[in-house]
Amino acid sequence: MRKNKSAMLLVTCSILAALLGGCSGSDNFADAQSANQRSDSDRGTEVGDNSADAQDANVQSSQNQAVEPLSQTFFIFDTVVNVKIYDNRATTKNFEEVEALMKNIDNKISRTNPDSEIHKVNAQAGIAPVKVSPDTFELVSLAVDYAKETNGLLDPSIGPLVSLWNIGHEGAHVPPAKEIAAAQQLTDYRKIELNPEKHEIYLQVKGMEIDLGSYGKGYAADAIYDYLAEQDFHSAIIDLGGNIFAMGSKPGGKTWNVGIQDPDQERGNPIGWVRVKDKTVVTAGIYERFFIEDGKLYQHIIDPRSGYPVDNNISSVTIVTDRSTDADTMDTSLLIMGIEEGLKFAENTPNTEVLFITKDKKLYATSGFKELLKKTNDDYTFAN
Repeated sequence: MRKNKSAMLLVTCSILAALLGGCSGSDNFADAQSANQRSDSDRGTEVGDNSADAQDANVQSSQNQAVEPLSQTFFIFDTVVNVKIYDNRATTKNFEEVEALMKNIDNKISRTNPDSEIHKVNAQAGIAPVKVSPDTFELVSLAVDYAKETNGLLDPSIGPLVSLWNIGHEGAHVPPAKEIAAAQQLTDYRKIELNPEKHEIYLQVKGMEIDLGSYGKGYAADAIYDYLAEQDFHSAIIDLGGNIFAMGSKPGGKTWNVGIQDPDQERGNPIGWVRVKDKTVVTAGIYERFFIEDGKLYQHIIDPRSGYPVDNNISSVTIVTDRSTDADTMDTSLLIMGIEEGLKFAENTPNTEVLFITKDKKLYATSGFKELLKKTNDDYTFAN
């Protein structure tokens, strides 16, 4: 028997989440007190009011009344995106420019858009190099560097395996072992040739495909943040399907409260909250996209070493750091690495805090994340 988790469920939950201000790859929730709304997520984090702030509520509410947030919701990158700007100078033109920025990114890096630069690179695999824009070249270069840093655990050439498994789409099923092995042979970041002088990308073997799904939303979140900063905005929630960037602080100078999704519950049910200023909070979880076949769950994060979806005791990984591209890449690779190796990797990464949640409700975190997290669900306990 096969069962797919519906994309409509993701969209519905994301819209609810977006009303609040910020939840991800991955369900996070972020603070939007002045809007008196709750939710913001598609992956694992959400921005929202926290009972821990009850003593501050009246003061904060009066401070926020002077700033009416302006927000808009979009559907792009196969997810719901919500951008909320806390500044009375914000106009609809700002959102038009944010939308144009996102469309420009999607038109460059989408693997499935026939007109995108990445699609053209994939189509010319084993044939000829393809000249791309500086932005696309920069992102692919970053992806290759990260693949080197993780010894190929996060491989941008994983496209053939992603296409083969097709998880999150109708008809997803366990492919034949021979097809998995063949797709593995095409997954090797070392066969991506980069020419920085000409901004050319060449895939050495026909059938290779670059897939930037583990990078794209984080890259777009950073681009939106940079655009807002250029417009002299200092307070905003940027939510790309739960990939949260909490820009600056809330009006009045308070921290944003970002909730960490309970992997076993419906979206909007956090295990606790982290308080952040000018940080991104991104979660990768096995509950995001999956199918069930013969009683076994197959989630969407694929381990290139085995060619199969990751199957360990981890339910989700949450990253708090300074740039969303870094978080978006790291959460996926840490989920593949596992807890012990992942914590070591995170502790050696500057300005980065990490939380693992396991299927048996154990929490494993860096020392800094423990200080950030106010746990509200006693079913979850720290194990390190």
